[in-house]
Amino acid sequence: MKIKIPGIMLCAVLAGSSLNGVYAQTKPVNTDAKISAIIKKLTLEEKIAMVHANGLFSSAGVKRLGIPNLVSDDGPLGVREEVKPGWGSANLKTDSATFFPNGSALAATWNPDLAYRYGHDMGEEARARNKQVMLAPAFNIARTPLCGRTYEYYSEDPFLNARLAVASVKGIQSQHVAACVKHYAVNNQEVERGRVNVEVDERALREIYLPAFKASITEGEAWTIMSAYNKLRGVYCSENDYLLNQILKGEWEFKGLVMSDWGGTHSTVAAANNGLDLEMGSGEKYDTYYFAKPLLDSVKAGKVSVKVIDEKVRRVLWVMYKTSLSSNQPKGSIATPEHGKTAYDIASESIVLLKNDKHLLPLNTSNIKSIAVIGDNATHTFHLGGFGAGVKAKYEINALAGLKNRLGGIVNIKFAQGYWGKYAEPSPANHNGDDFNKSDPALVDEAVAAAKSTDMAILFVGANRDYESEGRDRKDLSLPFGEQTLIDAVTAANPNTIVVVVGGAPYDIGEIKKNNHTIVWSWYNGSENGNALADVLTGKINPSGKLPFTFPASLSQSPAHALGAYPGQNLQVEYKEGILVGYRWFDTKKIEPLYCFGYGLSYTNYKYDDLHTDKTVYTADDNITASIEVKNAGKVNGKETVQLYVNKSGSKVERAEKELKAFKKVYVAAGQAVTIKLKIPVKNLAYFDDSTKKWIVEPGKYKLLAGTSSRDIKQTANITIN
Repeated sequence: MKIKIPGIMLCAVLAGSSLNGVYAQTKPVNTDAKISAIIKKLTLEEKIAMVHANGLFSSAGVKRLGIPNLVSDDGPLGVREEVKPGWGSANLKTDSATFFPNGSALAATWNPDLAYRYGHDMGEEARARNKQVMLAPAFNIARTPLCGRTYEYYSEDPFLNARLAVASVKGIQSQHVAACVKHYAVNNQEVERGRVNVEVDERALREIYLPAFKASITEGEAWTIMSAYNKLRGVYCSENDYLLNQILKGEWEFKGLVMSDWGGTHSTVAAANNGLDLEMGSGEKYDTYYFAKPLLDSVKAGKVSVKVIDEKVRRVLWVMYKTSLSSNQPKGSIATPEHGKTAYDIASESIVLLKNDKHLLPLNTSNIKSIAVIGDNATHTFHLGGFGAGVKAKYEINALAGLKNRLGGIVNIKFAQGYWGKYAEPSPANHNGDDFNKSDPALVDEAVAAAKSTDMAILFVGANRDYESEGRDRKDLSLPFGEQTLIDAVTAANPNTIVVVVGGAPYDIGEIKKNNHTIVWSWYNGSENGNALADVLTGKINPSGKLPFTFPASLSQSPAHALGAYPGQNLQVEYKEGILVGYRWFDTKKIEPLYCFGYGLSYTNYKYDDLHTDKTVYTADDNITASIEVKNAGKVNGKETVQLYVNKSGSKVERAEKELKAFKKVYVAAGQAVTIKLKIPVKNLAYFDDSTKKWIVEPGKYKLLAGTSSRDIKQTANITIN
């Protein structure tokens, strides 16, 4: 049964049998009192065992008291396969799962309802595999387009990140599985991530890098959070009193547990006293961890108090009472058709139409007898690859299979490899890694022949999960695998060439934009990738994806790179751009990007009209309600994302030209119009004042700007804040 509440779809669940341990919660009780009773019965050694790993993805319970191990699992693409010490596969036949689209794909949907479904379904799969903590969602800000984990994260905008993070967290935790939001905080590059020190001013920290974390805790009520590898202002995040004790547990009143990233703990006493609750890692000598025997010795020596240890155990048990010791636990399910449908819906709403000048899309199959499908990414799968989290997908429909599923009976489809998408780590043996970037003349010739002999070519290029990977950043924005040579050759051979670029982060596709008339951006789009893409290309689905980050025309345009503030020197990186991250920089500095934040075309046209607010003058405690009419002026039903930005001119502090403060994705039937209401609490117009350490709503005139992207503003309205 489904129950609908505003903005979120919840699934009613059947009460499952709770754990049979002594302290399983079977009826409403005072959980705090129960936890206190447990703590009194624990020995110091048992307490210490509960705050460090005892396996790759687990920490110890207390068998004599019926307290189970706390078991976590990698995200955010889905429930990871079981692994052995050393990270090798356990080679089971029971750990396949749904592969969900990557983080930036989810962000490109601009759809919190889908983010909730993503979390809900992944939570169901985690529950079915008896995992209590899902290491997801991950949503660090895309500060540089080169970051190896941009594909895993969401976007460059704190508001978009926050709305999706809250929905994802609520979805995961609806299944009595703890969401672990990560990586807290300012983990915005992989270069020297384990040692680099980030210097960022307080205003930028508060306005750009913390809002999504704050929302996930105060609104989403996330039960766990993971500290980042890097340092902030000279102190590792896993032992950073300011981040963990003062902000997270103090200001935000976080009740759950803080876990380290794997191998991200660097001390015993400082980490224990400054807010870390659980040390995780992949080394097998678990009794030598900082929070193992060294912590026991530190307590006995009086360097860490028993009260501090009890607080950590309390937080661990609090999470257990939300998960493994909770009542009415859902049974869980894995790789179901319903989960496949969620993956399909996310994928279909994430795909971005970048260019359609000759209106080759949607495909008119009545005029097409043959199509050349070209490129390694047409057959590549993305559930595994690179270093970091992956999924042993129960299935993954690649692009070629999806096109054959939809067109195989009516169109002759020829496939040509085009290039080898095999990434090689730089080494002297392969000329510092350059070999993988060269085109193969024989494969290019084969692709050209296929393109010449068919009515149309669909060319699949871009990256893959080996090329974009945790643990390293890309060297530049160029397309890999010698793809530009292939693109130029195929385009010359057949003018009816559609280019589909696959990737999780921005690339330099300037030559494609210049020379090609039809461009589609896709992602690492989950188990239903090929079917969703085929349905967009054929017009069954009207594309509605919007870019979640700016595509610079060159790397030097991006703020961190323009200011020489990446990747830093001598393990120090200063965020010189301050609050001007992403489109805030481009729009404020009047720099024309390759593609702007929020950009995405459709097979129809939308007209905006009559933007107005419920009042013209507001106080700091008010809510602004803005209304706008959106009409589908074309002949195709579709979904449109209305983006509402705010501009404050004449401010006494530096402000971005515009900031996203509300958005809404709506379905509009062809020829119809809908009126959309968007609400902005006036308090959300505040800036953080460094001198007073307070949020200040500046009085004066503000402009609301409604549009289809940060650069395509259709309607404006003026208000005054008293």
